[in-house]
Amino acid sequence: MGTGTVRTPQDDGAADLGREQRGWYFYDWACSVYSTSVLTVFLGPYLTSVAESAADADGYVHPLGIPVRAGSFFAYSVSLSVIVAVLVMPLVGAAADRTGRKKPLLAAAAYTGATATTAMFFLDGDRYLLGGALLVVANAAQSVAMMLYNSYLPQIAPPEQRDAVSSRGWAFGYAAGSLVLVINLVLYTGHESFGISESTAVRICLASAGLWWGAFALIPLRRLRDRRSTAHMATLPGFRQLAATVRDMRRHPLTLAFLLAYLVYNDGIQTVISQASVYGSEELGLGQSTLIGAILLVQVLAVAGALTMGRLARTYGAKRTILGSLVAWTMTLAAGYFLPAGAPVWFFVLAAGIGLVLGGSQALSRSLFSHLVPPGKEAEYFSAYEMSDRGMSWLGPLLFGLTYQLTGSYRDAIISLVGFFVIGFVLLARVPVGRAIREAGNPVPDRI
Repeated sequence: MGTGTVRTPQDDGAADLGREQRGWYFYDWACSVYSTSVLTVFLGPYLTSVAESAADADGYVHPLGIPVRAGSFFAYSVSLSVIVAVLVMPLVGAAADRTGRKKPLLAAAAYTGATATTAMFFLDGDRYLLGGALLVVANAAQSVAMMLYNSYLPQIAPPEQRDAVSSRGWAFGYAAGSLVLVINLVLYTGHESFGISESTAVRICLASAGLWWGAFALIPLRRLRDRRSTAHMATLPGFRQLAATVRDMRRHPLTLAFLLAYLVYNDGIQTVISQASVYGSEELGLGQSTLIGAILLVQVLAVAGALTMGRLARTYGAKRTILGSLVAWTMTLAAGYFLPAGAPVWFFVLAAGIGLVLGGSQALSRSLFSHLVPPGKEAEYFSAYEMSDRGMSWLGPLLFGLTYQLTGSYRDAIISLVGFFVIGFVLLARVPVGRAIREAGNPVPDRI
């Protein structure tokens, strides 16, 4: 008779969780290509050019009879997508917690977004309204899907594993974004050798992100499983549901305090990401190829940064590691203020600094928040978290724009963002996360 190892129910449970975790990583792998190739690189300039081709002699398009500058159409479409997401996320989050059936909702959001992104292949000529509609649908669906995806974290990872699991998810996402961006850039820069026009190359890049998103979303949808919900709640309309969630959060003031700190420093992070290319082109006089190369460098190094900061969190705790990253963000911006114009090497050094702290800051913030969510309300609370991530990041760009308008200097504008990291540092440092976790009804990890 053999002497094989006897498996216990605990072993089987750990194996099941490991399988779910590996499946969970692949949703980041699936959807991050949309954020990188579509939103960050290709869609903004291309949709603007389509709107300009449809504009009147004064440079205006007229969606629903409203005069809009062609150059502003992309920004307004993004803003509208945020409004749609803010209306839908609380509803979906409450429904997910009430029924315990997150997976069908995740599938619906993911494939709505993937389909809209794939349909961007048909965005040519002067079809700016089609482009705006597809952007609104894809971006809102991405926000809803990410809220549901994030809310799985407390269920698939025990407290001591969440920093590592969250960091690996972000790393998967940045790795996929880097891989597909390289392929897209080969197609875009060599479109003539492939026998296609520049417009067709862009449309292929846009559609390929949707196909990638839909194909790899199958993996998490096969591996993740729903849990029976113990929450009993009514689903309220739009902003009423959001207000109900915020009222519930008031019973957990330390969770709300963390969310406020995250809102502040994440606003700074998102503004740096969105305005770094403007700073590079307008203030430093760098070309498009340099800027795209810098974006790719950020993506690649964010993989290493997320994994490294995940390991640091095991030693020093997530809160201390995030605080350290905010110090690094502050130093990076200060260095950016002094970058010499026309020196791409130093801009790449700045991009490297951003990449190394970007993924880890976001991954550890997500895992730390997961400890502060009351059991049974994961999707509802992560809808508020996702809106802090996507829907509330308006103050930083406003400050950046106002500073430039008043001073005429992009250097002053970039250094003005330091305040977000300093204030975020102070707010986060004041949150007693151990007590916050206990008051949320969760076990406190050895290091947090």
